[in-house]
Amino acid sequence: MSSIAATQVPDEAAAPVRLIDERGAHVGEHPLPPVAALVAGYRGLLLARRLNEQAGALVRQGRLAVYPSSRGQEACQVACAQVLAEGDWLFPTYRDTAAVAARGVDPVEVLTMLRGDWHCGYDPVAHRVAPQATPLATQLLHAVGVAHAARLNGEDTVVMALCGDGATSEGDFHEACNFAAVFRAPVVFFVQNNKYAISVPLARQSVAPSLAAKAVGYGMPGVLVDGNDFAALTVVLGEAVARARAGGGPTLVEADTYRMDAHTNADDAARYRTDDEVAGWVQRDPLTRLRTHLAETGALDEEREAEFAAAAEEMAAHVRAGLGAETPVDPEELFAHVYATPTPQLAEQRAALRAELDYEEA
Repeated sequence: MSSIAATQVPDEAAAPVRLIDERGAHVGEHPLPPVAALVAGYRGLLLARRLNEQAGALVRQGRLAVYPSSRGQEACQVACAQVLAEGDWLFPTYRDTAAVAARGVDPVEVLTMLRGDWHCGYDPVAHRVAPQATPLATQLLHAVGVAHAARLNGEDTVVMALCGDGATSEGDFHEACNFAAVFRAPVVFFVQNNKYAISVPLARQSVAPSLAAKAVGYGMPGVLVDGNDFAALTVVLGEAVARARAGGGPTLVEADTYRMDAHTNADDAARYRTDDEVAGWVQRDPLTRLRTHLAETGALDEEREAEFAAAAEEMAAHVRAGLGAETPVDPEELFAHVYATPTPQLAEQRAALRAELDYEEA
């Protein structure tokens, strides 16, 4: 079977690449990934779903300031982390908490930013995971820079750059794609098209046949894939990573998916979408689809499922304990990592803060 990623540029009539349908059946001619990879992926999906649920509960308890849920997008979150090698880089957005955790970062550290204690709660270099970016598409330029530098250094590093459909309307998206294509940077641009940029539907953002079709303008392959099909995502993203590592340059992958929760806890999704629309996507739940396939093929039994569920509950308990602990915060840390050499203005502000703290403590 020929490569998917190197050959497809979807037009208006193209359907997303799909290997397992909503009934759990293998469809199409392309072989499925190894069973072990699918089982490991299902475990990852369960952990990601539980993390979304636990983080939402912590918001309601006041332990997190905000949480952009990826419920419904867990297949995208786990697959993009699973296809990377240890030395590769992941550049996530604010919605990609589950992807960062799937990459191996402690979920308590991942959620530290959303608690408001730090801009990033983990060591990006140690984990090869950039800080989660809140501004739209800015991280794509940073991702391309890291990839280009790695190529100049003769490394085989590949960078996975994540963004949502709303980010593709930003100038930084265009600049990142154009530069990466011209310089054949080893980047995979992975767009999780969940249909809304907060409340703005895709039809009000772009009239392109698909977001993946925009790849034509940059001279790179573009692939539209079913974002709720873990198997298809693993194959498409895996091929794109392999192509980048072999010197073939960047690929633009668009995942057709849906966030089943609101944009954040501050959003009222009922104002811009219907319950029927959400219910339709629940029928395409990535966990249900993969679970059905694995159960019907004998790769998943009740004992294994119970083992995975216990691991998810253990992770959730760890998150509750970590986010429930009262951690003292040093106000002066606000100035610690702004510049390597503080400006006179920052030094003055820090001294003023210190004096105020000393006065309160006296």
